[in-house]
Amino acid sequence: MTHRKKGLLIMDVDSTLINQEGIDILGEIAGVGEKVAGITARAMNGELDFEAALRERVSLLKGLPEAVFDEVIEQISFTEGAAELIATLKQQGWVVGVVSGGFHETVDRLAKLVDIDLVKANRLEVIDGKLTGQLLGEIVTKEVKLAKLNQWAKQFDIPITQTVAIGDGANDLPMIQAAGIGIAFDAKPVVQAQAPYKINQRNLLKALEFITLR
Repeated sequence: MTHRKKGLLIMDVDSTLINQEGIDILGEIAGVGEKVAGITARAMNGELDFEAALRERVSLLKGLPEAVFDEVIEQISFTEGAAELIATLKQQGWVVGVVSGGFHETVDRLAKLVDIDLVKANRLEVIDGKLTGQLLGEIVTKEVKLAKLNQWAKQFDIPITQTVAIGDGANDLPMIQAAGIGIAFDAKPVVQAQAPYKINQRNLLKALEFITLR
C-alpha cells in the first residue's frame, strides 16, 4: 500500500486526534471529574459496556450550559503530527474521517480546524440552553465505528485494503482489525495486544511509516 493511491484514513478523536478526553473535561467543569474519568478509563480498557458507560457519564453532566463547549475547546490540543498527517494524505487525494464517542459540539469544530472531511459523533440533548443529561439518536459504539469504515470506503469507492484506522480504546478495535492498516495509537493494553500495528509515541505522523512501507 502506498499513499499515492486514493485511500481513506479514519481516526478516533479523544486521546488519538487530540490529547484529551473531551468528556473528562466536561466532568471536571461539572464538578464530577474524578468519577467521569474513572468510568472513561474502564470503558476504554474494555471493562464496561461502552454505551452504558457513556450514558452514565452524560447523566452526570445534566444542567451544564450549552456554552460550556467554548471552554472545552480552549482546553483541547491536537496530538503532535495530526495536522501534518491529514494534510499529507489529503494532498495525495485521500479522504479523512473521524468517528468519535465524543460529541458533535466539539468534534465538528475540531474537524474544521484540520480539514477533516467526514464526522460521526454523539449528540447531546439540549433544552433551554442546558444539557439534559441525555443523548440523542444513534450512539457511536464499536459496531458503529466499524460500520462507518465500511460505509465511507464504499461511498468513495476505496478498497478496504486502502484504508487506515487509528485509535486507542477498546471500542476502536473492530475498525482497527478490519482496516487495511489498523494502528493502535498510544493505546490501552487490550488494544495493543490485538492491533496489527502500534505507535507508542504520541506523534500521529508516525503512521506514514506504515502507510508508505506497505
